[in-house]
Amino acid sequence: MTTFLIGLGILIFGGALYGRFMERFFGVEDRPTPAIVKNDGKEYVPMPTWKCALVHLLNIAGTGPVLGPILGIIFGPIVFITIPLGCVFAGAVHDYMIGMISIREDGAQMQDLVNKYLGRHIALLFDVFICLMALLVVVTFTYSPGDIVVTSFLNKEADVGTYQTWVAYAVIFIYYLLATYMPIDKLIGRVYPVIGSLFILSAVIIFALIFLKKLPLEELSWANWRGKEANMIPLFFVTVACGIASGFHSTQATLIARSVKHERCGRKVFFNMMLVEGFIAMIWAAVAMGVAAKFELSNPKDANLTLVEIIRFLLGSKFGIIVMAGFIVLPITTGGTTMRVLRIIMSELLKIKKENLLGKILLGAFIVIASLSLLLFVKFQPDGFQMIWRYFAWSNQIIVVFTLAVVTAYMVRQKKLIVFTVLPGAFYLFVVSSFILHAEFGFNLSWDKSYLISGLLSLAFIGYFSWKKYLTRKA
Repeated sequence: MTTFLIGLGILIFGGALYGRFMERFFGVEDRPTPAIVKNDGKEYVPMPTWKCALVHLLNIAGTGPVLGPILGIIFGPIVFITIPLGCVFAGAVHDYMIGMISIREDGAQMQDLVNKYLGRHIALLFDVFICLMALLVVVTFTYSPGDIVVTSFLNKEADVGTYQTWVAYAVIFIYYLLATYMPIDKLIGRVYPVIGSLFILSAVIIFALIFLKKLPLEELSWANWRGKEANMIPLFFVTVACGIASGFHSTQATLIARSVKHERCGRKVFFNMMLVEGFIAMIWAAVAMGVAAKFELSNPKDANLTLVEIIRFLLGSKFGIIVMAGFIVLPITTGGTTMRVLRIIMSELLKIKKENLLGKILLGAFIVIASLSLLLFVKFQPDGFQMIWRYFAWSNQIIVVFTLAVVTAYMVRQKKLIVFTVLPGAFYLFVVSSFILHAEFGFNLSWDKSYLISGLLSLAFIGYFSWKKYLTRKA
């Protein structure tokens, strides 16, 4: 329990101090935001800070900070230290800086920011990854809640031949289309804050149960340090992406940046909500570790089934159903805003104007067909969810590198220090490159070769931006 409490201290107190520091470092100003200047009643809609914060939390949370930590407990109690450190110094900085830059750039979305700060050729590569990642998010967050509905509420096997499975998926996609095309304040702005409040309440209840149920939490020591032999870097940081640093958040931060009324509200909306997600990840890592030590889980490799078992162990069948319903809604809300972001990105890439109704309908149909096709393919695979989670997590972390590169390039142009963004950017470049270099579906190299090449790439990343900083200082 001591290791867990130390981690919470790092997250809460360290996050509060570092958040204020980053706010001063960025230099917030009393200038009109895009929500005020470009208010169009659809994409640019000013909303209260508390509502922006809750909408953003629900957009970024989903089941990522739940399922990821459940899978990540194989690395032992070190997770109670790595999650808060990564969240404070990488994830929260990532979310805050890109959200604030979007506000400064008139609500520009990620593809526009990459194009401006990294160049057209890098932007083309980014477009491929961001569309792939968004599509995988939509599919992942359809697969997970749909299967939980079928297995937990309908008591059916959620396989490809069960018609209830596809009915559940169809209902979810209908909601996605509504969230994609309705003005942001009509559905998302009204419903999400309520769900976000319930989400936070359920997290507090689960947090209390850690102590009330006296769940045994392993303490960190040299004896149980399993990082090296388990190749914690990169495997842990890919697995527990959403509780530490997630590139997907950049698409959501730039989306809600169009509704923030004052720059000084940015820390509450972007930085602090990432700390809340880190808190949720910490809770579920602790619960999963404690339940695993106290009870024998039937299939710890299946995060969805493990989640269901944990809730039943802690809350029983009746009350557990209510909490489980929340974990059905969470990924659906995230999937809805992700499809909205995907629609915006593809509309801009294909130059589909807002008044082109036929183009918008055809684009929506294409996204749904592509998502259902990928979903059908994954359902036929024996380890479908694990496979799609692996691809989603890796593509997600690549977007982290793009985002931190944009932020660092922005700092270079502003003639500010780059150390706070270039170092986490280099670290995540090491993570994603070493992962794909070693992976069987990648280059299948040994860990030694993967680490060597990744280290050189990370040094090149730091060197490039240091050189740009040097040239800017001389100019």
